[in-house]
Amino acid sequence: MATLKEATIVQRMIGERIETADRLPPAPRVAGADVSMKWRDSMGPVHAAIAPVDGPAATATAIPPFPYVPGYLGFREVPVLAMAWDRMAASGGPVPDLLIVDGHGRAHPRRAGVASHLGVALDVPTIGCAKTLLCGMVEGEVGPDPGDRAPVVHGGEVVAMALRMRARAAPVYVGIGHRVSLETAVDWVLRLGGGRRLPLPVRLAHDAANAARRLAEAERS
Repeated sequence: MATLKEATIVQRMIGERIETADRLPPAPRVAGADVSMKWRDSMGPVHAAIAPVDGPAATATAIPPFPYVPGYLGFREVPVLAMAWDRMAASGGPVPDLLIVDGHGRAHPRRAGVASHLGVALDVPTIGCAKTLLCGMVEGEVGPDPGDRAPVVHGGEVVAMALRMRARAAPVYVGIGHRVSLETAVDWVLRLGGGRRLPLPVRLAHDAANAARRLAEAERS
């Protein structure tokens, strides 16, 4: 994208293409998706990982084609995540049926957070699982126990669920990415929580992306 105006148009198109009903196989192969980059380095490389819960992660590193602009992270992160996805597909093994992405889905001003952007780009079901709110307000209060939840509302629409994964831990914000209902998204994040604040696939992808960044930095030094 050359300008924010063009990027905004693309995001609105992505938002219109999102499917909010379940289109998953009975026992999907689940993976996490995350990126790592040097703090406050808006021009440096992005290191991406797709990490299945039952196999090795695939990673990729590239200079992003778009600068850092809040609300437009998909244009930085999705191209590199797609490279990692292509590497996993090229390895000959099965590709995941469901991605849990460290980031928002429809809880985005134009309903096109990185989880939705990635799901539409790859034509694969995705769930967004973010640590902070980008837009909207939590309606009511999230109870103190694991599994307690409250809806996140933006523009009169429920766009995510604030979900307590662990007692005394801040909630995460779980939302539809693409081809997954909100109820199913919450169910999968809880199912893979393992008593931690973030679900296992996201933790695996986070570790793999950071490892790729450290390796790239060591090779440059």
